[in-house]
Amino acid sequence: MPDHLQWRDVIAAAVIMVVALAIAVVLRLLTSRLFKRAGDTRWAWDDLAARLIRDLAVPVAVLTGAWAAANVLDLRRGTLDVTAKVLTALTIFAVSLALARLIAGVVTSVALGRQGVAGNVTIFANITRVIVLGVGVLIMLQSLGVSITPLLGALGVGGLAVALALQDTLANLFAGVHVLASKTIEPGDYIRLSSGQEGYVVDINWRNTSIRTLSDNIEVIPNARFSDTILTNYHRPAQDMSLLLQASVAYENDLDEVERIATEVGEEVMAEVEGGVKEAEILVRFHTFAESAINFTVILRTSEFGDQFRIKHEFFKRLHRRFREEGMEIPYPRRRVMLPDGAKPLDLTSLD
Repeated sequence: MPDHLQWRDVIAAAVIMVVALAIAVVLRLLTSRLFKRAGDTRWAWDDLAARLIRDLAVPVAVLTGAWAAANVLDLRRGTLDVTAKVLTALTIFAVSLALARLIAGVVTSVALGRQGVAGNVTIFANITRVIVLGVGVLIMLQSLGVSITPLLGALGVGGLAVALALQDTLANLFAGVHVLASKTIEPGDYIRLSSGQEGYVVDINWRNTSIRTLSDNIEVIPNARFSDTILTNYHRPAQDMSLLLQASVAYENDLDEVERIATEVGEEVMAEVEGGVKEAEILVRFHTFAESAINFTVILRTSEFGDQFRIKHEFFKRLHRRFREEGMEIPYPRRRVMLPDGAKPLDLTSLD
């Protein structure tokens, strides 16, 4: 042991560290309960504040105890200065980590609040996290006496080389930012691409966009390709959408009665089937004199793209039942064959 150190100082420093660790453990338990209690509320900002306190409680308690122990040991001036710089750097790093999580959480909360969906938008959170950590690391190096001016110059030259080497990655990054900033799509939207992929947008991160298909599979599309393709967004300008259902009836039917029955069935489906828009007007439009029937379109309205399949299913079941009850005929395809005068009809029963 160095001559200037006394056993009582070492014991005092050890006691201080033990007390600091005990305080850190207690603070960890208390902040964990606080974080759990904040998670039970609907307000998102108390979750972020509780997380910040939980992230800072342990490192601040330990680093404060280490600084107090270093002063109790009565270290030499040079050793104490080095210890102070190291502890300051560690404090800055711990605060940077906590602030990175806090600001990323704020960005995510604001983005989700503006979008009104439950999906994740990780690209903004990740960019924010990297920026805050980068600034924190630079401040930490400055506190250690490292000049960051040459480092920034080297990063500028190196950044150009990295940008040339990572063109595809950067193209995907900026394409994802452009898609989100333009609000062309948002997590939770149902989209269909010109290349054939379709589904609900799950997430847009720094490299790709994830889509969940109706069969519950995930399709991953690079952002650069995603931003260049032609797409249809079924949640824009509104989430509810018109549903055009095709049907036909025989020429012998009264079209006014057909329209009345189809309208009543449509109103019944809109009122009783989940996903129907109750206040929607049911429209029936006859449009084609076909070879065996008169074709018409029934226009319903569904509150969301995925509900259309249930509505179609119920509408056609109920319309078929009503047509049978009302005596309406849905004809089979048929042909009328005209024979020349004096020609004998072909006896099909004689054919094998």
